[in-house]
Amino acid sequence: MAEDHIRYDILAQEALRGVMRKVLAEVARTGLPGSHHFFITFLTGAPGVRISSRLRERYPEQMTIVVQFQYWDLKVSETGFEIGLSFSDVPEKLEIPFSAVRGFYDPSVNFELEFDVKSEGPAVIADQTPPPKLEAAPAPAAGGKKAESKKKPAEAAKDAAAAAEAGPAKGAEVVSLDSFRKK
Repeated sequence: MAEDHIRYDILAQEALRGVMRKVLAEVARTGLPGSHHFFITFLTGAPGVRISSRLRERYPEQMTIVVQFQYWDLKVSETGFEIGLSFSDVPEKLEIPFSAVRGFYDPSVNFELEFDVKSEGPAVIADQTPPPKLEAAPAPAAGGKKAESKKKPAEAAKDAAAAAEAGPAKGAEVVSLDSFRKK
């Protein structure tokens, strides 16, 4: 087989990241339409990722966030996005470069994008406070959900959605996927 000097694989990944960027920019501008919501999996150790030290401690490899009912200050640039979410009733600001995103999934329409991502160094830690233990708890009105998984983003999202539906229907909750992981 001939050598690919054009690097179609990289061009395709960049184009698909553009889809995610465009969707998030529209949501930042107008809000989530209909029943759309997103599970976004990213590598916490990828260059440019800014998360608190407590989240970095809890999720040293990757993390899946849910953008649905409770998020704030979504800002999208050419290279990444910032979002406010709540974890165990503690508001957090996350800065995630698109190059760190491993998966983007919208379960309302079963749309999934998966990306090849390499972790090439430590993430930037936003603060140096010791990490408190994270427990599942209802999020405040301006919060969000999070989960972690080593599964494919779509599998992790489906597991999180199933776990959320199985629990009591009392607003937003933080869902941990540790119980779904194979040990």
